[in-house]
Amino acid sequence: MKPEIIFFTATIIKRGINPYVPVSEELATQLKENWRKPLPVLVQVNNKPEPPWHINMMPVGDGSFYLYLSGEVLKASNTKVGSVVEIKMQFDENYKPGPADPMPTWFSEALEKNQSAKQRWNGLTPSLQKEILRYIGRLKSVEAQTRNTQQAIHVLSGGKGRFLARSWNE
Repeated sequence: MKPEIIFFTATIIKRGINPYVPVSEELATQLKENWRKPLPVLVQVNNKPEPPWHINMMPVGDGSFYLYLSGEVLKASNTKVGSVVEIKMQFDENYKPGPADPMPTWFSEALEKNQSAKQRWNGLTPSLQKEILRYIGRLKSVEAQTRNTQQAIHVLSGGKGRFLARSWNE
């Protein structure tokens, strides 16, 4: 049986610096009943991109979810914060938990140098490790790699801060 496809209209808003679309508990339940962890979905915004983008919706805590939209999705759909969009989404039944992207050498070396960060990394859920590796693996410039690695190590070692649209250790 193929997962149900849902359609809805929403306005792209921001949480911190991150554009997202709120997904109500009612809509999320149509995808997967009683799901309370990151929810893997295939998404199109205004019928773009093709094929649909793989995104993990993040739980709010009340049954609803944040559907964060990457710059790639915004660009492909020619949308921005404030745009009213048509969302098409379905549960990603082919989703596999755990890291799919290899850990860049520069990130593994930084973890090896900070045992508290390494220990926390090893305790993260596979889906969060996967999200972090996907993000840092796509960084192109050495400056971006350095900046994001420093921030990741800072929050993984217990420092307060924001990384990957989350507040850590607050």
